Amino acid sequence: MQRQSRVREMLYGALLTGMAILIPIAFRGWLQVYLPPFSATIGSHVPSMLAMAISPWTAVLVGVGSGLGFLITLDAVIAARALTHALFGAAGAYLIRRGVPLWQAILITLPIHALSEALVVMPFGFDLYTSLVVVGVGTALHHCVDGLITTALSGALDKAGVPLRLQPRTVTR
Repeated sequence: MQRQSRVREMLYGALLTGMAILIPIAFRGWLQVYLPPFSATIGSHVPSMLAMAISPWTAVLVGVGSGLGFLITLDAVIAARALTHALFGAAGAYLIRRGVPLWQAILITLPIHALSEALVVMPFGFDLYTSLVVVGVGTALHHCVDGLITTALSGALDKAGVPLRLQPRTVTR
């Protein structure tokens, strides 16, 4: 049974990574706002957020795929921001592993996501206002929108009999 679970985790990880790469390519121009260094592609956080329900390893893999997808379509600054999806995804996966529901993990990781994306643009020469307000607040709003999409999609997948939660639920007190 353990081997079957590992294979399912790898399969979901590969599918979500493929989605993380394809979303910026497929949605470029029509579901995307691009005001450098800020960009928002609707749905681009969904694979990372779904991966949180699977495992930390899967969340990191999908975050790296997201970075690759944005490197292909936009620029290095946006790709660096997308790589931070691995960070908030892993944090959310650890929360879920401890028994936190997906929707709560999405809310708890919002400041990690917004702050990490704001900080990662600073070495590229952007000022404090642009980094914290434009990128940070913009990312927080985008995180909320994609969090709602993820929560709805997760519920639909659950009703369809597709289990995302592959990791054992362990609560430590």
